[in-house]
Amino acid sequence: MAQLILIRHGLSEWNKLGLWTGLTNVDLHPEGVEQAKSVAGTIKDVHFDKVYVSELKRAQETWRHIKETLGINPPVEICAGFNERNYGTFTGKNKWQVKEEVGEEEFMKIRRSWDYPIPEGETMRAVYQRAIPCFEEKILPDLRAGKNVLVVAHGNSIRTLMKHLENVPNEKISELGISVGEARCYDFDEKGTVCSVTVKNKSESDV
Repeated sequence: MAQLILIRHGLSEWNKLGLWTGLTNVDLHPEGVEQAKSVAGTIKDVHFDKVYVSELKRAQETWRHIKETLGINPPVEICAGFNERNYGTFTGKNKWQVKEEVGEEEFMKIRRSWDYPIPEGETMRAVYQRAIPCFEEKILPDLRAGKNVLVVAHGNSIRTLMKHLENVPNEKISELGISVGEARCYDFDEKGTVCSVTVKNKSESDV
């Protein structure tokens, strides 16, 4: 039996302001630092053989606080495939103001749909197409070998992993979500099949 734990970074400075962040490098908000330390406590009994972190600062800062809280130092690989979605021309805009301007239906298409185009940005399909090869080529072999893996990444890159691991159809991806500082834990058998899923450190934050 092996475990894969997916952790969304803690609340960032732009999350706090309600801004679409995408690939912009921003720091964790002090609340996000506390979330990182809190989620560390929920996984303290897991021995990690490998850690994957996105290129972006908020994910790397989250991992640093987890590592320091737990006093661990496993091998780490920076993986661009797990970067956040590129929000294109919406980057830096206040998502709740955009919602008021375009209406609920259009807003949800922009924010959560599978293949809705964003000017100069990425669809969720595009994020899936870069994240899943990283999982299959790098992580799945370790899980089949009984090793435990941690991924510290972002709302949308983790949603694509959730879609893949839980066999969620394209039209249902808008229903998937993971809050900042939350951990989603998957148990795998020796064939690399998901046996169970648990959620730790869940909050009601929808950013």
